Amino acid sequence: MLGQLAICDVVLIDRLELMFEPGLGVLTGETGAGKSILLDSLGLALGARSDSGLVRAGQDVASVSAELMLPAGHPVLALLDEQGITLDPGEALVLRRTVRADGGSRAFAGGVGVSAATLRDIGALSIEIHGQHDDRGLLNPRGHRALLDTFGKMSTAGVAAAWGEVSDAERQLDEARRGIEDARRDRDYLSFAAEEIGVLAPQPGEETELSEQRATMQAGARAGESLTGIDTLLGGSDGALAQLRGAARKIERGAADHPLLAEALASLDRAVIEAAEAEDRIARAADAMAFDPARLEAAEARLFDIRAMARKHRVEPDALAALGDEMRSKLAAIDAGEGELQLLEAALETARTTYRDASDQLRASRLEAAVNLDLAVAGELAPLKLDAARFRTIIAETEPGPSGSDRVEFTVSTNPGAPFGPLTRIASGGELSRFILALKVALAEAGGAGTMIFDEVDRGVGGAVASAIGERLARLAERSQLLVVTHSPQVAARAAHHYRIEKSTGPEGTRTAVRKLDAAERQEEIARMLSGAAITEEARAQAARLLEAA
Repeated sequence: MLGQLAICDVVLIDRLELMFEPGLGVLTGETGAGKSILLDSLGLALGARSDSGLVRAGQDVASVSAELMLPAGHPVLALLDEQGITLDPGEALVLRRTVRADGGSRAFAGGVGVSAATLRDIGALSIEIHGQHDDRGLLNPRGHRALLDTFGKMSTAGVAAAWGEVSDAERQLDEARRGIEDARRDRDYLSFAAEEIGVLAPQPGEETELSEQRATMQAGARAGESLTGIDTLLGGSDGALAQLRGAARKIERGAADHPLLAEALASLDRAVIEAAEAEDRIARAADAMAFDPARLEAAEARLFDIRAMARKHRVEPDALAALGDEMRSKLAAIDAGEGELQLLEAALETARTTYRDASDQLRASRLEAAVNLDLAVAGELAPLKLDAARFRTIIAETEPGPSGSDRVEFTVSTNPGAPFGPLTRIASGGELSRFILALKVALAEAGGAGTMIFDEVDRGVGGAVASAIGERLARLAERSQLLVVTHSPQVAARAAHHYRIEKSTGPEGTRTAVRKLDAAERQEEIARMLSGAAITEEARAQAARLLEAA
């Protein structure tokens, strides 16, 4: 719902703040008072194209802000969320637009800078402006299918689910075809590479194990070189151990003659024991580090082959085995590909059949709803002085999608014998507004924007037709907020809220103002609308009767 509209320095308006309420509100005033300025200002806040000509003479910037009250779950809230804009529960959304005299403009939503396109998207979801040049809402065929579905209380969930199955089946089939085609192009390479890896038969972790074995054997080779000749130095008839034993035997003969010799003999005995132990450990170490040069050569060759293969295929050595398995799987997929494709093609055809059945059922429901809608609109045309007009809902086949394979368009013929065409072919703005009103009444349960604005829906009519228009507007206002720019006293009398647009000229120039009327002022304004410039008592009495009848 539109709450407040604030305008500053737009054409003839210097500063204006208006509070709007639920129900039917009308804006009246003499011709040229500035009603179009008011609508242009609101359009600016809703993302309409900016024009530096809107800036009031002598000012640098014009600004307009519109306050929208949005119920929980309103689609605008999701759009705001996409823009990173959040509102507190119950907080109004303020749309603001500024236009500079040099032509530049800025747009804001919830205090955050946005594009004018974002304002247009917000406006399209929250406020409908119906007039001669309106190209949204009921005049846009893109929304006609959804309106018909809502009118007929039809759900597209089943068709959407079936379309999802078709899309998934198509994707799987396309992926399988691309995979097989890619594999076929690389078949020769895959066959050679898979066989090459298979012959090598690398295992995960083998490269690390071979590397460690190679390092151990190379260390043994180096250590073995350092032990060469030690056995000769320690053992043998002339080795150090034999010489120690010989020295011990010589000292043993005179050890009893002097205590120092006995101590020396004990030291030699210990040295012989330690040397013998050292000889034993060296022998065991040599056995432990012994290796087969052929084994080292074989390990190195295997290691280098694995590393070379990994470099060739640009993978880690441990990934070679998995790569070989993947290549063999691709080759197997080529062999089994035709059978898999046939299964996927059959699944796709089944999904398409299910979708066609669901889409056909939905089309049958739409055709039935179209007949009922045409009848409902036809019943509203005569009271609105559109007796010669005919309305027809056209349903034609189009590209399938989640909402079915139907294109829906509302068409009209305004004269007997004239062909049916889009709603926008209606030349008269008044006729167009009344036709939209007839559609709105017929589609009342289909809902729509929270706020609807009709610009001179009563143009060119009066009397009973104007009363019929007022009655229908009041009926619509029970569900939505309606604002109507009108010259009809019959329509104005139906309003719950009445605003008068006034233009005045003073020392500072010409100014446009808008004010809400009380009960007495309403009667006087409706009397003016009935009689013209000179308000008569008869006009006042007639105005009172209109207000009582409403």
